[in-house]
Amino acid sequence: MLLRLNAADSRPLHEQVASAIRHAIAEGECGPGDRLPPARDLAEALGVNANTVLRSLRALRDEGVLEFRRGRGVTVADGADQRSVLLERVSDLVADAARLGYSKTDLIELIRGMS
Repeated sequence: MLLRLNAADSRPLHEQVASAIRHAIAEGECGPGDRLPPARDLAEALGVNANTVLRSLRALRDEGVLEFRRGRGVTVADGADQRSVLLERVSDLVADAARLGYSKTDLIELIRGMS
């Protein structure tokens, strides 16, 4: 899995790492059931602290994109390839809304109004 961070990205590093992993999954570089490299290896490859990578991995686990399994390490969850695309789009939408002065609550109300 080839991950890259954008030096011009103003988001916190843990969000950038999570986004890079989501992107790799969405692009098919790894799929459901595939094992990710150890956090230390990812951190070294990206030039960030291992704790930053661990924070990203935990966030992706909480989103249902990754699974932590004793003895198997971190693997891509079933359906994560589809879910990661949606999460990336939602993340972009939230960022766009914030740039326009809308809060997450405002955005939720806009979405509710569409039904």
